[in-house]
Amino acid sequence: MPIYVYQEIRADGTEGELLEIDQPMSAKPLEKHPVTGQPLRRVYLPPTVNTKYTPGGTKKLLSEKNVEKAGFTKYVRDKQTGTYHKTAGSDPRAPDVMRK
Repeated sequence: MPIYVYQEIRADGTEGELLEIDQPMSAKPLEKHPVTGQPLRRVYLPPTVNTKYTPGGTKKLLSEKNVEKAGFTKYVRDKQTGTYHKTAGSDPRAPDVMRK
């Protein structure tokens, strides 16, 4: 259920406290505070866009540079042979090629 932000309007016309209310999308906007009865207006805010786990963000996190900096080894599978080839990592114990 979405969370809507409302702002209380005081008797002198100034802005009062902000409150967040869970409402179904089909519900009409509130006009009065549910507890105090003061007039309210809905505040429209820009949507929150999470870019941390987008395809581009994930690709950047898994780049050879970041993987190696974190101390990991990265392998890429060769589609024809099914073997994995090391593309990042400097651990001497990690083999350059791994067979399936």
